[in-house]
Amino acid sequence: MSDLLRITDLFAGYDNSSVLQGINLSVRSGEIVALLGRNGAGRSTLVKSIMGLIKARGSIRFHDQEILGWPTYRIARAGIAYVAESRDVFPTLTVAQNLQLGEKRRGTSRWSMTDMIRLFPHLEKRLQVPAGVLSGGEQQMLALARAMLIDPALLIVDEPTEGLAPQLVELIAAFLQEVRDQGTAILLIEQKQSIALSISQRVYLMGHGQIVHEGTPENLIEHDVLCREWLTI
Repeated sequence: MSDLLRITDLFAGYDNSSVLQGINLSVRSGEIVALLGRNGAGRSTLVKSIMGLIKARGSIRFHDQEILGWPTYRIARAGIAYVAESRDVFPTLTVAQNLQLGEKRRGTSRWSMTDMIRLFPHLEKRLQVPAGVLSGGEQQMLALARAMLIDPALLIVDEPTEGLAPQLVELIAAFLQEVRDQGTAILLIEQKQSIALSISQRVYLMGHGQIVHEGTPENLIEHDVLCREWLTI
């Protein structure tokens, strides 16, 4: 299986502070890759670097094309969707209007608003409600649905189940698996290790701005020392 995204020797930080220390990572077509680590390990900095939101040096190749240095809008148009931890819905627009902003304008898409309502039925009765009055779980569903309507080849999701009730956690996990089954690769940052390990095919473990382990979920679970040192259990 070919690499959809390949990151090589990536360094990045904020002002005079260096966070990423030579990251090497890949995401293949049609797989979920979990990016685990404690808070402050550099995971969010890594995905912001991919999206061109902070300056970085090294190499980020998508569809075998160098995208490091591209503006964020160009990276999004190339086929990478990003759902930040803050969700970033448009609060004064209705749910339907938020979804319409995500709809692909050119060419055909594998996803429609009808698909999103099928996968997130909670949103159907909220279509004419301003997004700013939705619950946290509803805003997360809306952010994920809007991201998928651009029909990305790669979906990057930062902490999608943070603060959500167990039934919503299960719903979002099922959504991500459906997205993967339809051919979209996913890079997933997730604190709930049970969810991340149950739906991912490969796992990267970060610590102090570096990759300290790469392997399958089963392989990571077997490494008790790694889990104790680099994860909050």
